[in-house]
Amino acid sequence: MENADDNDLVSGVLGGSEDAARALFDRYWPTAWWTAYSVLGDRAGADDSAQESIARAFSSLARFDTSRPFRPWLARITANHSMNVLRSRRREILVADPSPNGHRPDHAELSGDHDLLIAAIRRLSEDRRVVIALRYFGDLEPSEIAYALGVPTGTVTSRLSRALTELRTLLEVAR
Repeated sequence: MENADDNDLVSGVLGGSEDAARALFDRYWPTAWWTAYSVLGDRAGADDSAQESIARAFSSLARFDTSRPFRPWLARITANHSMNVLRSRRREILVADPSPNGHRPDHAELSGDHDLLIAAIRRLSEDRRVVIALRYFGDLEPSEIAYALGVPTGTVTSRLSRALTELRTLLEVAR
């Protein structure tokens, strides 16, 4: 199953194959998790959002267009769900503090630099945050991001450029 292409796995999942579901999950869990983490900024939230996003994607597989790539479709679902979670959090707490109550993500791959970067990303506007999340944490190309967000590629390129400029400024101030 690991060498099967995405469409074969999707067909397998739709046919009830647990092996296909496990292979598709394993293949795209990192993309979903890093996308969610870069939007939300905390490990527990990323775990929940990525898991919910994959569950939503799996429950919608019958509507998935197999002529399109799976990864941008899942990334769009994840980014949208994570942004909805973030919006609901804003009603509860301010998001300016990257580590409320001193909590820091404990994911093995994270370091202080990652925490600083995620804190800066959290300060970007939603449009800029999502393109950064999809490009650098979801590992999508600008054309894939454009498809995922339903905007022109030029819009994605522009948002990425502006987001990177803003991130540089935020990171210089933070150091």
